[in-house]
Formats: sequence, C-alpha cells, structure tokens
Amino acid sequence: LPRALPARPPRRRLVSAASAESGAASASASAAHGFEYDLFVIGAGSGGVRASRIAAGYGAKVAVAEEMFMGGTCVNVGCVPKKLFVYGSHTRHDVEDARAFGWNVTIDEKEPVDFARLVANKDVEIKRLNGIYDGMMARAGVEVIRGRAKIIGKNQVEINGKEITANKILVAVGGWPFVPDIEGKDLVMTSNEAFYLDKVPEKIVIVGGGYIAVEFAGIFSGYGSHVTQIYRGDLFLRGFDDDCRTFLRDEMIKQGVDLRFDTDVAAIAKRDDGRLDVTLKDGSVIEADKVSFGRRDEGRGKWMRD
Repeated sequence: LPRALPARPPRRRLVSAASAESGAASASASAAHGFEYDLFVIGAGSGGVRASRIAAGYGAKVAVAEEMFMGGTCVNVGCVPKKLFVYGSHTRHDVEDARAFGWNVTIDEKEPVDFARLVANKDVEIKRLNGIYDGMMARAGVEVIRGRAKIIGKNQVEINGKEITANKILVAVGGWPFVPDIEGKDLVMTSNEAFYLDKVPEKIVIVGGGYIAVEFAGIFSGYGSHVTQIYRGDLFLRGFDDDCRTFLRDEMIKQGVDLRFDTDVAAIAKRDDGRLDVTLKDGSVIEADKVSFGRRDEGRGKWMRD
C-alpha cells in the first residue's frame, strides 16, 4: 500500500445564495422569466431540503413550503427516531450478553422500560436536528414558508391564502400514514403516533408487510410487547431477497412475534375493558391494546388543485 493516500480533489464549492454574485444571478434569472421565484419546492423533507439548497447554491431564488416540521418524515417520524427505538429495543439482548462477559447488570423486571423517558429523549434529539435543518436553509438563502401549499395552475402555487408564482415547481411531499376504510378505523394508530406513546403496549397488532411494519414489529417485541403482524400476502418484504425474507420470518417467530400471512383486517371494535378486538378476514379475532397501520406516498393529488 502507498505510504499516504492520494490527496482528494477539492470539492466544488457551490455559490452562496446569500452572496452578491448569487443575488445578482438570481435577480437576473427572475427578471428573465418574470416569476417571483426560480424554484418553489413543496415539502421540506430530505428531498425538498436538498433540492432547495443545491438550487440556491447555484444562484436560484428558492422558496420551500412546509406545513409541519423541518426534515420531513425521515427526521421526525421515520428513519432517525426509528433508529433510536431500534437501538433501545435491543438493550435486553445487550444486557444478556454483558452478563456472559462478567458484568453484573440486571433489568428491573417489575418496571423494565420507562417508555415516556425514551420518547422525551428522542424529542430532544429531533428538536436539535430540526434546528440544524433551519440553519442549513438560512445559510443557503432559501426562504421557508410555513403552511400547506397547493398547485392552482401552471407556475402558480397557493399557500396561506396567497398566490405565488415560480418558474419551476418541485413536488417533494414524501409519505403519510394510510388507514384503509374499515369498520373501527378511528380506533387505530399509525407509525406517526407510535413515536409518541407514553408506555409500551402489552399487546399490539401491526398491519402491513413493508419494512416499516417489520421494523416496528421488532421494536415493540424487543421492548416486551406481544406482537402480531398481519400481512395480506404470503410473505412480507415483497421485492426483497427471498433468502433474507424467509430467514427474517424464521428469526421473528423465534423471538415470539405472531406472524399472520394471507389475511387482512376486516374490522376493529372496542371492548368494555378498553382493549380492542381485531377481526381478520379469515374469521379469527385478536385481542390488542393498540393496532398500527403503515404509510404510503403522499403524492396522490392532495397538493393539486381541487
């Protein structure tokens, strides 16, 4: 091996949107097409933020609309908090391993998990990341407009009752939880609410066979819930490697997850004791404290004109 790695080529520095050069370029471009913005982005998630910053860095006049939180699903109710929950759910295994290595560590079995503390600590970290995103957008010179934007015509967007024009409009609305129209749908929660529970449910039903559903099944099982996962197909994670799918199925069963394939939820009813009866299309009934559904992409016309 060489004694030293070759020097990396310098990264190309994007023009700062806050600089005079960028401002002049932006003003010139805006004047050329006659719209208020060169680029208007709907959604400040991972894709929208990145596109906004890069465009602004090349001198474009950019605005981004966001009705909820900076960073979108990934930062707030997706990848980031999910990783924290996954790490936490594995702690019991880590403690068991630590004992084998001689550590005198134990878990208080009377109250093994303070889930509210986990959620509070997660919220602190997410708030920190939200601030980082706000700072990145400000330094890039991107204007952030809080509110729900809707395309009302060619080169036209409406937000907070105001019409805005832009040469280009980028739709980066990401995903949102989806609950099918079934009896008792008002009794369920989604992957969003799963990150804000005050305690671990004793029994939870997770509906779906995508990786989000599989991850939550593992998370709640690790934290001590009795988990039932329901999927209408013959095996979850459709499109993934078949060997991985079958291996994961077998390992989840070993961990005590009740997997129900080739069926779906028909109805949900609340019992007198507050628990839920989940009736499946195969006629079986499952008792649960919580029922959780997953997500689908949001780009299905809700941001378009009525």
